[in-house]
Amino acid sequence: MAAVSTAANSFLHEKAYVNGQWVDAKNGATFQVTNPANGKVLGRVPDMGVDDTQEAIQKAYTALQTWKLTTAKERSVILKKWFSLVMENQLEVAKLLTAENGKPLKEAQGEVVYGAGFLEWFAEEARRMYGDIIPTTAASKRMMAIKQPIGVCGMITPWNFPSAMITRKAAAAIAAGCSVVLKPAEDTPYSALVLCELAQQAGMPPGVLNVVTSSRANAPAVGKLLCESPLVAAISFTGSSATGKILLQQGASTVKRMSMELGGNAPFIVFNSADLDKAVSGAMAAKFRASGQTCICANRIFVQEGIHEAFVKRLSEAMDKDLRVGDGFSPDTTQGPLINVKGVEKVELHVQDAVSQGASLLKGGKRHPAGDNFFEPTLLTAVTPGMRCFKEETFGPVASIIKFKTEAEVLTMANATPAGLAGYFYSNDLAQIWRMAEQLEFGLVGVNEGLISGVEFPFGGVKESGIGREGSKYGIDEYVEVKYICMGGI
Repeated sequence: MAAVSTAANSFLHEKAYVNGQWVDAKNGATFQVTNPANGKVLGRVPDMGVDDTQEAIQKAYTALQTWKLTTAKERSVILKKWFSLVMENQLEVAKLLTAENGKPLKEAQGEVVYGAGFLEWFAEEARRMYGDIIPTTAASKRMMAIKQPIGVCGMITPWNFPSAMITRKAAAAIAAGCSVVLKPAEDTPYSALVLCELAQQAGMPPGVLNVVTSSRANAPAVGKLLCESPLVAAISFTGSSATGKILLQQGASTVKRMSMELGGNAPFIVFNSADLDKAVSGAMAAKFRASGQTCICANRIFVQEGIHEAFVKRLSEAMDKDLRVGDGFSPDTTQGPLINVKGVEKVELHVQDAVSQGASLLKGGKRHPAGDNFFEPTLLTAVTPGMRCFKEETFGPVASIIKFKTEAEVLTMANATPAGLAGYFYSNDLAQIWRMAEQLEFGLVGVNEGLISGVEFPFGGVKESGIGREGSKYGIDEYVEVKYICMGGI
């Protein structure tokens, strides 16, 4: 087992988890996992391919035959035990997350607690999978609708929230009575594997939760198999819109149920009537959490001309005061590394493109001396719609400011994107609040609030940002079928 001085060695598993067993790839292949803050190798995990994944699917299908017959209370008890174990071990799990993802330890611990909340939530929702008694149309008939587990669920999760994105999906499916085959991001497999250990300790039956690890090279083939296997009934994916579209095409061959949370391009709008201090605080939270690497990060910050100069000044001061770049294990760090060099190169390209087209660089704009994957918190003004940082998701610590004049103008610009995940605005005009909340074309809208996620709330996008909802009372619906039953001869 590899040594990880700052993470919990006992939780670092170098095998995949299939049918309740820790297993290697059939061909013995592995790939290494590194700490993005310093490039050090944390360990190696199996590089599983199509044959390995096929076996995991078969094991999950076999387990489904008994798991779907368990009572909601039985499933609830196991999920609650799983929740308790994650909470008991939250610091050690967070250390492992920081080691492979790079985010500050405090943020990582917050994610672990947030992710555990989905285990608790869906433990409770399992017992609320109600059907309906339908008023009869004939005296000799009785009619009802019941909810049943859809079947084996294939899941593909991202690196930016490597713990919470697993629990948000898997807990809902398992609560519904489904079994799961999950492929975590190749950058962050250990956060998935530690959840398997804790699920096993909680009494999760073999085959209900399976995790196959695979490298970037094998990921397309594994994803294709999950989408095309007739034994897999549903796919849940969080990642880019481009990859989501490929999976949708592949899933069409077997008419898969698809649940997708895809890319974003979130507007953050500050109107003249806004409380300036609250707007700056909200922008800091919505922009710089996880070093800007979340799909609901504020990507385009629109500021009305009457408050523009004051907002930019306050935001610049807040960045100087509150943002500290460094290793996630340093207690002072608020901004960890980007996940890899490709992420740094994209951020660098967006900044260079904006400046070349006339944007003003007020702060940052280059790689940080802390290491190869670090980038300085950056502030750009005079950003325009033709720039890449306006049109594309930057996924880094860059605050791009766009000045606007009227509500109609900013609404048009905010909605002028194929993405539709999250949007934010700050205003103290009640009529304007209603208009904007209703007319912004995004699945999540924060009104005078920069932190909007929670287990109780439906998370999901519109347009090219996804299909379906995760979390909340609606999340379990992605993993159930509604069956109509008509009883005659009464």
